[in-house]
Amino acid sequence: MQLTFLGTGTSAGIPLIGCNCEICQSDNPKDTRLRSSVLFQDDHHTAIVDTGPDFRAQMLQHNVDHLDAVLFTHEHRDHIAGLDDTRPYLFWTGNPMPIFCEEPVEKAIRRDFYYAFQDNPYPGSPQFQIRKIAPNSPFSVGSMEFTPLRIMHGKMPIVGFKCGSVAYITDANVIPEESWEQLIGIDILILNALRIETHHSHYNLQQAIAVAEKSQAKQVYFTHISHQLGLHQEINQQLPDNITLAYDGLTITW
Repeated sequence: MQLTFLGTGTSAGIPLIGCNCEICQSDNPKDTRLRSSVLFQDDHHTAIVDTGPDFRAQMLQHNVDHLDAVLFTHEHRDHIAGLDDTRPYLFWTGNPMPIFCEEPVEKAIRRDFYYAFQDNPYPGSPQFQIRKIAPNSPFSVGSMEFTPLRIMHGKMPIVGFKCGSVAYITDANVIPEESWEQLIGIDILILNALRIETHHSHYNLQQAIAVAEKSQAKQVYFTHISHQLGLHQEINQQLPDNITLAYDGLTITW
């Protein structure tokens, strides 16, 4: 199995438009972050978690010529805005794109991409096959099995995903007890760490480190990072040995 970080930035990405801070002006490519998304792959199947505004560029950058499914954590624009750009995969396969999501995400997709659900859609419109998911109810994409995990994003219920010994959690500020039993002792935990200061709906760095330590994960990667966290190299040097900042293009295997 393989996971690729397609993007590790927060909703505005890094560099932030119009910002002259040292992070946004950094010449270290690890400080350039597209909107957060990851790609799961095995020998035969490929699934993406979230299709943000950078989806098309991410697919081209990583030469992803086959996509079996889209998994959504939640319906915010930085996680669903690029869904229309799945259309080329329909062109090649002739099959609607399977989408695994909760009901609020489905409502947002039907609202924002209404033209895909009309009785007589415009030729060339995307086509989606929506499959509803529920926390702690596993589903499969080919030979890959995913378990949705209930996560809280402020007051908003969202999901993370566990696949084998890897868990991907983003936009979290609370992990309910019902999800912790899936995380304790996991091999790889991927978790959001937005910035140094506290935030009303995201873990900051200190909180993310505490969650990582509670999980007893063997290896932890932080993602969904804003320019307010700091320079990649400097923050990385401050982290415990088993925790590192993810960066766009990083690939891990297990």
